[in-house]
Amino acid sequence: MIVGVPKEIKVHEYRVGLLPAGVEELRARGHEVLIETHAGDGCGFSDEDYAAAGAEIVAGPADVYRRADMVLKVKEPQPKEIKLIRPGQTIFTFFHFAADRNLTESVLGTKCIAVAYETITDGQGRLPLLTPMSEVAGKMSIQEGAKYLERPMMGRGILLGGVPGVEPAEVLILGGGIVGTCAAKVAAGLGARVLIADINLDRLRYLDDVMPANVHTIYSNAYNLRRYARTADLVIGAVLIPGAKAPRLITREYLKLMQPGAVIVDVAVDQGGCCETTKPTTHEDPTFIVDGIVHYCVANMPGAVGRTSTIALTNATLPYALRLADLGYLEAARQDPGIAEGVNMAEGRITNRAVADTFDMEYAPLKP
Repeated sequence: MIVGVPKEIKVHEYRVGLLPAGVEELRARGHEVLIETHAGDGCGFSDEDYAAAGAEIVAGPADVYRRADMVLKVKEPQPKEIKLIRPGQTIFTFFHFAADRNLTESVLGTKCIAVAYETITDGQGRLPLLTPMSEVAGKMSIQEGAKYLERPMMGRGILLGGVPGVEPAEVLILGGGIVGTCAAKVAAGLGARVLIADINLDRLRYLDDVMPANVHTIYSNAYNLRRYARTADLVIGAVLIPGAKAPRLITREYLKLMQPGAVIVDVAVDQGGCCETTKPTTHEDPTFIVDGIVHYCVANMPGAVGRTSTIALTNATLPYALRLADLGYLEAARQDPGIAEGVNMAEGRITNRAVADTFDMEYAPLKP
């Protein structure tokens, strides 16, 4: 199989879909690897590194998409890239279809095989390819939130951990999964008072056992969210329903209850966001203000720490890329139901129920 890796073109996206070590492994199995020139520059891997590993360096994205049987990416294809996708071509990347009808319809129209990192599952029902980026985004959410609480950033002028004689900030985290847990660890380490809200009581019991004393758990319902939104300095949106649109937990009415200059970091923006006023932003222009509340809604947060993120991501994705290259998507899906969960579209059909239900489209289950 010919495997192609284009340079990411989303604004301030510095990750890349494959490392030189991955090139070596694919080559060792008899596959050909095409790398677009400068694809790895943003995370410190040069064309020379890829060439030394056995890749062919090609001039532009058109060469990658024209020749590759499978394309490895990080972010969803941008409009210019969608035009290059061929019917039957496998695209292996983050898609987050439920957040974007236009993307869904455009990729569906290419009749490609869309294998989404974010819906592949393992034997325990976990999301192994989403996990490393959730870890990065969770940790980043606190450092970005702390920055935007500063007054020059239009925040409340609050130091997250406080100082002797001055109380720390209060951080409300919506969701106790990977993002929420990592955010809580960082916020607690900085000395903030942290509240984690979730609807899974078993998860809350676990977090209550393992978190430090300045982290508290609350059951997530409208009454509690309204109550704690009033006092929160920083709110982290960390909810996830795999493949589906994120639930709206913070309505615009809640913003009127919050303290002016409080900050919302909506990590769930990739899946549409858990705040009614969320809209995707970029690292170039990351925030906006609604009703006095600072919103940070960057849709590719881990892209800012491209080297860390690329290494973490490709550690997880490479074994799946090898299986897809060795077997093709249908046989890989037949042998591994978790890979079948990752196939969101196949040759003009939506094969993921959550995506189909989000847009009231026809669902056609994959039959490997």
